[in-house]
Amino acid sequence: MGNETIITIEGLKKHFPMGSGRFTALNGIDLTVGKGEFAGIIGPSGSGKTTLLNIIGTLDVPSEGRAVILGQSVAGLTPAASAALRKSKLGFIFQSYNLFQVHTVFENVEFPLLLQGIETAKRRQMVLDALEWVGLTDKIKSRPAQLSGGESQRVAIARAMVKRPAIVLADEPTANLDAANSHNILQTMEKLNRELQTTFLFATHDEKVISYVRRKIILLDGKVARDEIIEKN
Repeated sequence: MGNETIITIEGLKKHFPMGSGRFTALNGIDLTVGKGEFAGIIGPSGSGKTTLLNIIGTLDVPSEGRAVILGQSVAGLTPAASAALRKSKLGFIFQSYNLFQVHTVFENVEFPLLLQGIETAKRRQMVLDALEWVGLTDKIKSRPAQLSGGESQRVAIARAMVKRPAIVLADEPTANLDAANSHNILQTMEKLNRELQTTFLFATHDEKVISYVRRKIILLDGKVARDEIIEKN
């Protein structure tokens, strides 16, 4: 566990309208996550893991209870404030890469820094650093169509990490990758977690991902069924 708590969730419930009633995706979650953790929110489809990740990422708000991310209550954030928090402190990695097809690898990774208004020379160095972390310095001028799936996901990691966020949220990041690429991606994320003390939170049911995490938060039917620390040598 990290020393400093950066995610606090108490009595969290999330309801969605369904027909004339409602569907409860999260049903009373209590959870704290510390700085520098490498944790998995694990469960089958429909267990609520993506909903939980979306609330932690300020993309959604609780129906009941509270979620405090980096000292800010998600429910109390205006749309502009939650966008500002995502822009500066949160990184997102999805299973579908979500790269801009018309832009180069460099431009894809640079995009979050443009949103922050970081000046050109500093921006360039930050992009080069991020591409070096993921081993893609030689692909700087390539476009996504020229990349393999594994390379595309590494670009997505570089884009998530370029601003050195406090928290990276990864939703099934290995879903479209073969075993060798999955391990490569997970080792890269493990290295960044170690070197930069970035907190990684995965939503997954992939055994490959589960074998890397140092904490398993197991969701079933919208509740935490088990929460266990994995001792790694």
